[in-house]
Amino acid sequence: MKATGTKVIIETLIEQGCDTVFGYPGGAVLNIYDELYRNSDKIHHVISAHEQGAAHAADAYARVTGKAGVVIATSGPGATNLVTGIANAYLDSSPIVAITGNVALPLLGKDSFQEVDITGITMPITKHNYIVKDVNELADVIREAFKIAQSGRPGPVLIDVPKDVQTAVCDFENKKPEKMERICSVTEKQLEQVAKLISESERPYIYCGGGVVISQAGEEIEKLAAKIDSPIGFSMMGLSAVSADNPYWLGMTGMHGRYASTKANSEADLIIAAGVRFSDRATGNKSRYTQYAKVVHIDIDPAEIDKNISAYFGLIGDVKTVLTKLLAKLEKKTHTQWMDKIQQMRIQEGIQFVKDGVMHPKDIIEKVMEYTDENTIVATDVGQHQMWVAQYYRFKKPRTYLTSGGLGTMGFGMGAAIGGCFASGCKKTVLFTGDGSFGMNLNEMATAVSNNLPLVILIFNNGVLGMVRQWQNTFYDQRYSQTTLNRKTDFVKLAEAFGATGFRVMDIKMLKEALDTAFKTQGPVVIDCSISQDEKVLPMIPPGGSIDNIITR
Repeated sequence: MKATGTKVIIETLIEQGCDTVFGYPGGAVLNIYDELYRNSDKIHHVISAHEQGAAHAADAYARVTGKAGVVIATSGPGATNLVTGIANAYLDSSPIVAITGNVALPLLGKDSFQEVDITGITMPITKHNYIVKDVNELADVIREAFKIAQSGRPGPVLIDVPKDVQTAVCDFENKKPEKMERICSVTEKQLEQVAKLISESERPYIYCGGGVVISQAGEEIEKLAAKIDSPIGFSMMGLSAVSADNPYWLGMTGMHGRYASTKANSEADLIIAAGVRFSDRATGNKSRYTQYAKVVHIDIDPAEIDKNISAYFGLIGDVKTVLTKLLAKLEKKTHTQWMDKIQQMRIQEGIQFVKDGVMHPKDIIEKVMEYTDENTIVATDVGQHQMWVAQYYRFKKPRTYLTSGGLGTMGFGMGAAIGGCFASGCKKTVLFTGDGSFGMNLNEMATAVSNNLPLVILIFNNGVLGMVRQWQNTFYDQRYSQTTLNRKTDFVKLAEAFGATGFRVMDIKMLKEALDTAFKTQGPVVIDCSISQDEKVLPMIPPGGSIDNIITR
């Protein structure tokens, strides 16, 4: 059939299984939005308050559903407002397809109104990007973009479509989406060598990253732990891959990881790392990190092998596929002495935790967990509250935890909570944020209220930029340069001004009363939780340090 470029865009999105898009209209995408209007029964469009919020929503939608999220923005500032969201998706391996409009082809390079080279700007933060100059190539570019975004190690792809390409006419035919193949280049010999190494290990440790969530390999990780009698630790992105109820679960490791998990990691003689990047926040001192352990690194991205930590064996492939093959080679093992030692580490972890008489973040998180279930989507912003959630929230199912890991984007939370809520079918969704992070993108409250989304937003309000202040306290002799906010913002009145419900709570009794209402209310509810400005995220390993330098009190 004959179709305009904009019809090609919408038809191909539908063909690729897209039923929800996030975005913001503007001059260079008016034709796309006109076609969206004609197809509103097939694609639901969610308008954000700002394009960054739309990008974070598309990112979160992808994380929850496992399929590519889609975001649309106009040229110039609309496109550049996506940049932080695209970079966030890139560093967290989240598949999004960003479609931007641009000025007509004859106006490119002429400093035209709202013209910007968005493909040049986003080249370092996308898996691939395109500027489509021929309408006859448009459909195949979109199909290829979805394939690139979702295959291998997922990530963002951007498609820039000049306005005259949108209005041009071409022949168009629908095609079935390509099936994504699971990549695995591991040989039988490699598997046998790794199996032998595992059988010889006395203190194994399974280190589980975001790649396990992406490849849906949580079950294989649990089988591996049971078969070789090994504890399981997690990067922040790996949390939710395995239920916190699993007896081998130790929680997050690294700079702000749980003591038992980080201690076990440091004393292991073998680290089986699946779908992790070995970020500096996870490893600390790299030479100390591998002082006693050999590393088996499983990752779909060959570039990750030996990038940060030298691997004794590197197994390249989809984590689920590699683990399935590896499990078939392994014999049942028990490590009674090692597991007894792990139990002592758990006991020590409990002894170390001390809280004062005020409402501690752990209390808030545990009280919220009384109202949520294993399917509840939980989003965070970035800062101390993010670490507390990683430490204390007990995730039970994959794809229920939305946080900014690699880029550490303050302001990620509201857009993510919105995208995650839509992905869940608009079920109750929780956002943990801080007063600093919430201030970054609180404009998306308008989006949440307009869509009557059942969001419960908990602000850990300490009046400061908590994580930066903690570093200033510990490493900068308490010189609190620009981290004491003391803003006059009344979050309860602000919530009401947006059309939401607001509560201010000072203790757990007040929190319970607020949560009772929040979890019975359909629309967004903001709960402003007052916490101490001197509350710290502990334990903490200083930058470049090791378990020997851990701060527990």
